[in-house]
Amino acid sequence: MITRPTAKWCREVQDQRGRIAAGTLAEDDAYALALWPEAFIAAVDTALDAYEADVRSFSSPSDDEIFASVERVVMALNAIDEEHATRIETGEREELCEYIDDVLTDAGIDVDGLTSRRNIDRAELTDEWRDW
Repeated sequence: MITRPTAKWCREVQDQRGRIAAGTLAEDDAYALALWPEAFIAAVDTALDAYEADVRSFSSPSDDEIFASVERVVMALNAIDEEHATRIETGEREELCEYIDDVLTDAGIDVDGLTSRRNIDRAELTDEWRDW
């Protein structure tokens, strides 16, 4: 089972809210509330929903179809990041890139083969379009 980065972010936000309410964490120290506001998480989830649906719709997809799907989700995430004051930092970038790869792998796509046919490393799957 693939876990979305947003699920982890939500858990951390909820944990910190609970600790603030319990008086064991100062609101100023609640980094998750600042990093991942609800509107940002919701927007990322919407983009990931669309990506997952796109990948699920594949039936013997060509490399171009797969890369087009990756491009769409990355471009959507670029727009979200810009709209939400560049919330996607190093940790979020790594988690999102891994998730994009994992969705393809879970759908039975050979990501190593896909990227090697484009003469790129697997870790570069999103690089062509990614601004974050």
